[in-house]
Amino acid sequence: MKYRRFGRTELQMPVFSCGGMRYQYKWQDVPLADIPDENQRNLEATIHRSLEVGINHIETARAYGTSEIQLGQILPKFPREKLIVQTKVVPKEGSAEFRQNFEQGLSSLNLDYVDLLGIHGINTPEILEACLRPGGYLEEAKKLQSQGKVRFIGFSTHGPTDIIIKTIETGEFDYVNLHWYYINQHNWPAIEAANRQDMGVFIISPSDKGGKLYDPPQKLVKLCQPLSPIVFNDLFCLSHPQVHTLSIGASSAQDFDEHLKTLSFLDNPQEILAEIIDNLEQEAINILGEEWVKTWGIGLPKPEETPGNINIPVILWLRNLALAYDMIDYGVMRYNLLGNGGHWFPGQNAEKVKEYDLKSCLVNSPHQDKIPDLLRQTHQLLGGKAVQRLSQA
Repeated sequence: MKYRRFGRTELQMPVFSCGGMRYQYKWQDVPLADIPDENQRNLEATIHRSLEVGINHIETARAYGTSEIQLGQILPKFPREKLIVQTKVVPKEGSAEFRQNFEQGLSSLNLDYVDLLGIHGINTPEILEACLRPGGYLEEAKKLQSQGKVRFIGFSTHGPTDIIIKTIETGEFDYVNLHWYYINQHNWPAIEAANRQDMGVFIISPSDKGGKLYDPPQKLVKLCQPLSPIVFNDLFCLSHPQVHTLSIGASSAQDFDEHLKTLSFLDNPQEILAEIIDNLEQEAINILGEEWVKTWGIGLPKPEETPGNINIPVILWLRNLALAYDMIDYGVMRYNLLGNGGHWFPGQNAEKVKEYDLKSCLVNSPHQDKIPDLLRQTHQLLGGKAVQRLSQA
């Protein structure tokens, strides 16, 4: 395993982290006695494998159902100083509820403290304000820190880049969990801002939200050769020293194996990456046209600036991926989350696009005239059954 300094925390963070949202029994809290032995054995085998290969950062959340109580049966068996344990708490219903949720999680983990506490889901200006105001969630987190129950405080986010940067630039947080990977590089300015603040940078879900890379289309497999799509994406992320760790949402002990192949390329990643990136970029140009590839994102409105709250940038992005790389399954999964994801994945899909005049909101786009038709086509391509966030399923 390779390790990187996790910003001003000074923690030596493994470049892969063991994310805790896929091996748990249920997304809802249930008594420990109701958790099947087979499921618990699988979780414990996953943790043993994680530590065996040097991944000592175990990341979970109060919102991950039985994850914490199941981890509480295995983590106390290891030397505490050898572990980096992170949990996250959603800021809702007030500071007292925030504390209560944290205390419940800490008790479930059977630990005296966590190394990292993340305020889970700073996705909107309103949530950020609720964190920062006197008596807000950040103040409550700092009380927990002063009591020795938390070592470092960070935040996780699925929000737009400008909100992430605004949160980072408060200087109040030690680290950030955010999305950034090959198919979605919009948050790079936020990563740069985090580095200026000497914050740790944790990449959320690079293999799932980063493209369902554990089940890739054959076209993507071919374009990423000689690497697998998972290894390519891992290497792409970790070739940037500003990135410190990538989450592996392991559901079994075997799920680490493909990611570990990345380590042998980390000392000299650029040569093999350059050829694959060139292949991917050229294929996108071949399919979509060079002008579109270089200009499609210019002048697009935010969902809140669009009639019907349609999320035009995300819809066109998913169309690009589906057409260029055959990423249909990924596109369907993400497209049908629109309208069901709340502030975690905001905006609506294009089902009702015919009802709206988009001309004024697209006035700054060089593709103003054709975008409405492309939105309709994308709905035909990707529209289907509504998808819920995993925590709601």
